[in-house]
Order: sequence, then structure tokens, then C-alpha cells
Amino acid sequence: MTSVKKMAARKTVERQTGVALWRQIADRIRLAIGNGDYDATGMVPPETTLASEFGVNRHTVRSALAALAEEGLVRAVQGRGTLIERKDRVTYPISRRTRFSQGLGRQVKEIGSKLLGQREVRASGDVAAALGLPPGSPVVELRTVSSGDGRPLSATISYFPAERFPEMAQQYARLGSVTKAFAAQGLDDYLRVSTEIVARHADAEELKLLKLSPGAIVLEALAVNADLAGRPVEYSRTRFAADRMKLRIET
Repeated sequence: MTSVKKMAARKTVERQTGVALWRQIADRIRLAIGNGDYDATGMVPPETTLASEFGVNRHTVRSALAALAEEGLVRAVQGRGTLIERKDRVTYPISRRTRFSQGLGRQVKEIGSKLLGQREVRASGDVAAALGLPPGSPVVELRTVSSGDGRPLSATISYFPAERFPEMAQQYARLGSVTKAFAAQGLDDYLRVSTEIVARHADAEELKLLKLSPGAIVLEALAVNADLAGRPVEYSRTRFAADRMKLRIET
């Protein structure tokens, strides 16, 4: 690696930020694996090389690799080094008709969706604004986790106008799909109106739901769906595991 590349690598590790160095390094290695940077060898560079690149000691690198091993991303092999066990990331397209199962297509064999909780609540300011409702209007809140081939891929909190979709929770629990739950209540089609995406470190709840190691990155998408007449029908906050999924914006 050139000296310029070494300097660039060191700049990605920031001290006195409140995020442990080993966590930052695990994030960078996880991203590099997902990007295919180590495809030529199928191995993560040696600890000494990584320590030099990131400007840290080998113990810090070893802690980062141990965290990635707990995720099942890498495996230490006696006499060889650190083998990459899995680098595949699922591509999820975001378009006018964004559907989870259709979006994953043939990339996974089995798609799962689990309802973690549901309740009727009063819409907060941001939820009400997104759904075009007066603040405090009743909305149905669903908390779900979606998976592909047994790996958690995303955790979502969705809100629906309760007056229009009073059976949203029951229909989702029965059918396991927002699209099918909409159809069961008379809405056969809907479109994505807007999507805002940010990347950040996963919080404690997300680490647990998505089975991530501390320091993992999630892609958070705030989205609004509307019927064909333009009336908002869903506001959602979805957290995607960044090392397992990449988002593709389609226009």
C-alpha cells in the first residue's frame, strides 16, 4: 500500500470521538469486505499490516477482528490468517414501487418477516406531517424485522392512518406483508413518494434486533408511501444492516 493510501486509512480512525478505535476499525474492514477490496486473496490483511494502515497497535486490530468473527464475517485460520467467511450484500432497490420481497428477488432463497409489536398511538408532529394528518390523530404503529435466509436485514417502525386502515395490525399478522395487508383493506397499489437515507452507528436496540456487533453501521431510511391519488398511507423508519444490504436508488 502506498504512503498516500496509508494516510487515508489513518484518517478514517478518529480519537477522542467516544467511539472505540477497535469499533471504528471493524467498521472499515467490514465495509472493505463488502466492497470486495480483499477479493484477490479471500483473506483480511495481516494484523501487522492493518495496525500500520490504521496507526494503532495489534491488540486493537485483534479486538476488531474478534468482533467481526462474532458476526460470522471472518474466521481465524491457524497458520494462514483471517479468512473471509461471507462478503455478500443484498441489493435493495428503492423506486416508485418499493416492495421488500420483490426487491430482494432471487438474491435470497427465503424471506422472513416478524411482527414484534403493534399498537394504536397518537401521531407525533413528524408522523402527522408525513401522513398529512392533524397532530394527535390516531395511527397504527407496527414494529417489524425482515430477514433473508435467516439473517436479519432490516428493522422497521411503520405508521398508518388508523381511520383508513383500522385492521392493519391484524392483517399484517395474518399475511406477513404490508402490501398484502393494504390489499385486504381495499388498497391495491401505492407509490413511494419520498425516501431520506442517513448512515450512522447502530444503537443498542438495533444491535439486538439485527444481531450486529458494537460499532456496526446501519442505513436509516425515512420513507413515505401514498395511494395513486397522492394521499399518504404509510410513514416508515427502516434501519438496514449496512454490511448485509446496499441500497440502489432507481428513477
